[in-house]
Amino acid sequence: MEASGLTDERQVFLSTLPAGRDERRLALAAVLASVAVFVAAAPFAKAPLAQIGAFIPVYESALVINDLITAVLLFGQFSILRSRALLVLASGYLLTAFMAVSHALTFPGLFSPTGLLGAGPQSTAWLYMFWHGGFPLLVIAYALLKGEARDVPGTRGRARAPAGMAVGSSVAAVLLAVCALTLLATAGQGALPAIMQGNHYTPAMIVVVSGVWVLSLAALAVLWRRRPHSLLDLWLMVVMCAWIFDIALSAVLNAGRFDLGFYAGRIYGLLAASFVLIVLLLENSVLYARLAETHESERRKTLELLAVNKELDAFSHSVAHDLRSPLRAVDGYARMLEDAHAGGLDAEGRRLLGVVRASSQLMGRLIDALLDFARLGREPLRTRPVELDDLVSQTIDELRSGLSGRTIDFVIGKLGTAVADPALLKQVLANLLGNAIKFTRDRNPAVVEVGCRREAETGGASVYYVKDNGAGFDMRYSHKLFGVFQRLHRAEEYEGTGVGLSIVQHVINRHGGRVWADSRPGEGATFYFTLESGS
Repeated sequence: MEASGLTDERQVFLSTLPAGRDERRLALAAVLASVAVFVAAAPFAKAPLAQIGAFIPVYESALVINDLITAVLLFGQFSILRSRALLVLASGYLLTAFMAVSHALTFPGLFSPTGLLGAGPQSTAWLYMFWHGGFPLLVIAYALLKGEARDVPGTRGRARAPAGMAVGSSVAAVLLAVCALTLLATAGQGALPAIMQGNHYTPAMIVVVSGVWVLSLAALAVLWRRRPHSLLDLWLMVVMCAWIFDIALSAVLNAGRFDLGFYAGRIYGLLAASFVLIVLLLENSVLYARLAETHESERRKTLELLAVNKELDAFSHSVAHDLRSPLRAVDGYARMLEDAHAGGLDAEGRRLLGVVRASSQLMGRLIDALLDFARLGREPLRTRPVELDDLVSQTIDELRSGLSGRTIDFVIGKLGTAVADPALLKQVLANLLGNAIKFTRDRNPAVVEVGCRREAETGGASVYYVKDNGAGFDMRYSHKLFGVFQRLHRAEEYEGTGVGLSIVQHVINRHGGRVWADSRPGEGATFYFTLESGS
């Protein structure tokens, strides 16, 4: 789905919600405030200040916490939307968190005179450059991926890659990259140009930091050009503006560590890390409020539906009782009339009495079938692992009593185990096998096959089927198969109520699966069904 055609369901997320006029004004105000502070601080960037020992650990601890929370929230949105752009951006925030940890561990004088991890005089400064160059690159990747297909790439027809696997791979990749960059900045610092001399910058620093600064400008430009802008895009542009001011004050316009630019730039960095986090947290609050409101609304609707179902249940049983009584009377009186006056009736009279009796009995069966169908929606689903081979054999044994000496070849494949309600699944099998037996009445020998296979179209899930060599049906009318009282054959040819396949579909839907059929007239029919994933 393209960014311009987002569904209402996905527009509740920061990453998909279009930026409105009010949000643009608020973001512009944040940028203008940043510009004002930058303009005021820039002339004094080289002013030396006292070294505050607690500043770096406090600043970087706050930075790590902010970026980790932001990454977790973005990974959470990715798990729902499956947007590759979100996965890349979450990895970017994770990169900044891990790089901040390495930066703090190697900072001279913080944990040891020269820093931990075998750090040298150039290590911390180069980690800062890798850190402030890596994040803009991932922001650029996010902007370029934005609006593309959101599904995790995978082979067509196969199950979509689990979100947890994609997130785990991203975390591992980021951690590996941070370890490699840290190793380069510590053990490999001799291969890198010297950019620090004590607490002051060397001439080479200007070249290196200018490249990093340009990357932030490029990220801002790409974000601006990739329209339409979501709310996340808008605040990412605010973040990149703060990063530009951060790098300018703390690495371009200042003279070295512990001057005004050093402290002011890092405050900009902390603000940049906070912007998206604050908006994400506010968004989560709004979503939680909507969820609570929706839950309460659904609870009220559920209570109303339960009350209506109870009324319908009582009504249906009352109607069934009221209808059964006259039907029994009609059938009973017709039988008495037939027994008492059979000799006085001609053939036509006896035929008409038979029609009356058959019709009243059919009506009784239809009432019972309707009650069975209505009862399905009220019974709770009690799922457990079910051995399908045993269940199919048991169902066939129960149906054999009605075969009237017919020869039917039952072919049962290896079905395995499924997670289902055994009573309801048995009802499905009884209806499908009963239909196969009924519609193979004119075949000798009749063949009924029950099997299981896996298909790419169902994501590798098991597809169960019941196949026969019976009468079949015209697929042009397949849309009527599962409707209540819908029949594709005349009642004179094949008896039945027209409710059995409706019950099958209802049970399968309750299990989270689907049912469909394939057939040709005179060549038999195959009914397929799946159960929920993992069955």
